[in-house]
Amino acid sequence: MNKPSFLAATQPEDFKLIEALAGPIWRGHYTPIIGAGQVEYMLQQRQTAKAVEEQIRHGDFYYLIQTPEGEKSGYLSVSFRPDELFLSKLYLLKSHRGQGLARKALGFIEDLARSKGLKRITLTVHKQNPSVKIYQALGFRILESVITDIGGGYVMDDYRMALDLA
Repeated sequence: MNKPSFLAATQPEDFKLIEALAGPIWRGHYTPIIGAGQVEYMLQQRQTAKAVEEQIRHGDFYYLIQTPEGEKSGYLSVSFRPDELFLSKLYLLKSHRGQGLARKALGFIEDLARSKGLKRITLTVHKQNPSVKIYQALGFRILESVITDIGGGYVMDDYRMALDLA
């Protein structure tokens, strides 16, 4: 596969596209893990165009993932912390999984971290998410278990994971 592009999301049409991608990604992947109620709650709280714009205003960076053929296949979001890059989101449409895009996205994220002089990438991932094994295969290690109240009567039961950069 040729190299995908990672396009900075900066315009309202980018935020709307992220919201449009989020629905099928989240409903398909997360409903079996956390249930439809929590998926819909999280989509409304964190994945609308307005929510994305607000997160960017508070220092998060969003990127659309585009295949070499020009198709938008997903999105990612990061934030820079004093000693690490926090990978908040890395989501791909089901039709684009298993093609090496997540690995290429991680390479892009590693380059971002290094460009800021950071030596570590961290993330949180639900304990029941099959992506835990993918992150481990990519070199991440589990640091701790974290349960976070996200409101609406829901919690996230996650692992906090880290990748140390050489």
